[in-house]
Amino acid sequence: MKKSVHLNERQPVRSVPVEAKMDTSVTFNPEQIGIVNKAVALAEELVSNYYKMSASQWLHRRYDIKTLIKLAPDEVVEGPFAQIVRYEGRHPDRALGSSTYDLYKICLQDHAILAALNQKPNLQLLPFVLYIVTHELIHIVRFSRFLQYFDAAPDERLAEEKRVHVKTHEILEPCRVPGLGEVLEFYNEWRIPYDDMKGY
Repeated sequence: MKKSVHLNERQPVRSVPVEAKMDTSVTFNPEQIGIVNKAVALAEELVSNYYKMSASQWLHRRYDIKTLIKLAPDEVVEGPFAQIVRYEGRHPDRALGSSTYDLYKICLQDHAILAALNQKPNLQLLPFVLYIVTHELIHIVRFSRFLQYFDAAPDERLAEEKRVHVKTHEILEPCRVPGLGEVLEFYNEWRIPYDDMKGY
């Protein structure tokens, strides 16, 4: 399988200091995994509702979400809270190139998420992961609908990050999840005026 990487969910500028070397052995404990699972389920529901996708359309999107303990060494990074890795798959019983498909893997970086929570006590795990996963799912929908190239140039990636942060805020702002207001505030600097983003 071929692999390409799309780094996402970088820490907002000036929000959380990046240490010289993060301890990438820090992982979610079982209770935190339960909270992450709740956040993932809610994010999937919110994004599929926002894009008006039926269950069959949503499942057709080929993606997976993994926490640090399930990541390959080259899927672990320092800095971002998550990254999307794109794999090119092929059905084993088909030899034609037309049978290839993209499989997107959202790689949650437990160590970076937990470091942010330790440094920003007003942030809570559930709303924080809800934001991160919602953000990544929006990217995958946009890749799948060819609204954005996965391998875009750096300046276009930055513009896309801002567009996706605006969409993430739009989806999550009406939600009544305890602690979500603080998370939206945490990401404020990534958003730009919505009027500039219309049509995206």
